[in-house]
Amino acid sequence: MALLFAYSASVQLNDPDWYFWFPLYTLACVVNLINCKRISKSTRIKQITGTALILDLTHRVVREKIGSGLVIASMVLQQRASSSSSKQPKEKNYIDFGVTATVIFGYGLPFWFFTIQKGEIKI
Repeated sequence: MALLFAYSASVQLNDPDWYFWFPLYTLACVVNLINCKRISKSTRIKQITGTALILDLTHRVVREKIGSGLVIASMVLQQRASSSSSKQPKEKNYIDFGVTATVIFGYGLPFWFFTIQKGEIKI
């Protein structure tokens, strides 16, 4: 989230009211960076899982944003895998876990939506 707020702050500089939005997005970025250090990994995983379970997949924009996020995640993981050296087996394990989690999430979320939640798509 910190990266998203940092990007949002950077694109506000060409707005006529940048003096209002730039500090707001910058402050949100700083708060997220501070909180990133204080939250444990298990809490972060619970937050991501909880967010995924309350998404309303009936709306097209939500499905498109999830798909875009999965594409970005897979591109980042692919770039990390191609640039990591064989001397770092721990990083390779993280990359393998990330790829596996991306695939499970990508296939599991629609399965959960259509089978367990019995959802229908709105166009």
